[in-house]
Amino acid sequence: MTNRHLFDDIEDAGGQPSFLARLERIAAAHPAAIVLREKDMGEGEYEVLARDVQRICRRHQVPFIAHTFAGVAAHLGADALHLPLPLLRRLRESGAALPAHLGTSCHSLEDVREAERLGCSYLIAGHIYATSCKPGLPPRGLAFLREVTAATELPVYAIGGITPARLREVLAAGAAGGCAMSSLMRGDLWLPENNR
Repeated sequence: MTNRHLFDDIEDAGGQPSFLARLERIAAAHPAAIVLREKDMGEGEYEVLARDVQRICRRHQVPFIAHTFAGVAAHLGADALHLPLPLLRRLRESGAALPAHLGTSCHSLEDVREAERLGCSYLIAGHIYATSCKPGLPPRGLAFLREVTAATELPVYAIGGITPARLREVLAAGAAGGCAMSSLMRGDLWLPENNR
């Protein structure tokens, strides 16, 4: 899960080049997928960046998942599209064409049931652990993750404070995997050996 703003303070390479260089390193380690989640961008600006990120993903044979912009996902032929649940709801109600491989983020069992009804093929559940991305917001914890994985047949990916030790915990709780942002965008690349 990307966040280019983690590179805003890097002066030597000017932000975006550093961001893309980091994504190149992450893709070379073969994660299950890269989700380009840059929610503050307009659609045109997002598509320009998405083209660069998709090229990196293709070079390393890593699935590219677009976020928020269904038109960009369709135009680029993204491997999947991740939508916030309220946006997914609106697009389904409008009859918009959406890809078969579709995901959303769930924060309750009600969200899980709605995501299933709306045709999702995977879910992201969180946030599981305390994280700097959600300051002051209590984590939902492993008990919540167990409830979600027990309530659906869909693959569930945990998000929020995921580290190598915690990845083992979320897998034991029934998750198909974990999503990382800050801990992979900066610092050591700790991706599990089976993803390399």
